[in-house]
Amino acid sequence: MNYDKLKIENQLCFPLYACSREIVRMYKPFLDEIGLTYTQYIAMMVLWERKRLTVKQLGEILYLDSGTLTPLLKKMESAGLLKRSRDKADERSVIAELTEQGEKLKEKAVVIPERIAQCVPLDGNEAKQLYELLYKILGSSNRNQDR
Repeated sequence: MNYDKLKIENQLCFPLYACSREIVRMYKPFLDEIGLTYTQYIAMMVLWERKRLTVKQLGEILYLDSGTLTPLLKKMESAGLLKRSRDKADERSVIAELTEQGEKLKEKAVVIPERIAQCVPLDGNEAKQLYELLYKILGSSNRNQDR
């Protein structure tokens, strides 16, 4: 029997996993400056754009389950970056809303994407192509989960 399919260099998942870890590692010093973890940062990016949304919507956008999101949002709320409240229209639903302090943090974070771009050895076209390919995979995985 040929076991070449089991070699790590033949796995698409491994370079995706390793690159993901490496990118998050690159973010760490920049995020430390503004007091956020990577997961908090991506949550804040959504909140900076949307200002207010349900926790369920936030989880769908970030591909995070409530078991990961709830403690994350609780810490962010304690830090004054957002507030959580029950949706008056549906008590089962929790709303996450950006605070003024959370909005002000955006000014410190605005330089991070450019700083990260300087750390990644891809030109603009390569970055765009990789982005499109990764979202193609994410789109496919969502369709497979819906089955």
